[in-house]
Amino acid sequence: ISAADPLYVVKLDAERRLVQVGPRAALERSALTASGVTWVAGTPPAGDILAQVQIRSRHAAASARVTPIGPGRMLVEFDTPQSAITPGQAAVVFQENEVLGGGWIDS
Repeated sequence: ISAADPLYVVKLDAERRLVQVGPRAALERSALTASGVTWVAGTPPAGDILAQVQIRSRHAAASARVTPIGPGRMLVEFDTPQSAITPGQAAVVFQENEVLGGGWIDS
């Protein structure tokens, strides 16, 4: 593919054998859902919490609203869009230096 600016893989559709590409900005998203979520306290928070969420080991934690959305699931809504939120990666929830829980990114 020839383009004036660099292109990045935005989506893979193995079933249809398609690779979708776009500009760097297309990699940014403001929210994710995660499953397999466990909470250090043993139970999820009663409602929304404001926390820092780290989506990769080498990615800086970012401010977000975290909402439990069912057994072993959470919704994370970031204050600012994050680049390359990838299914299968871990999402770890912190408040200051305390780990509250985490799970695996679905979407």
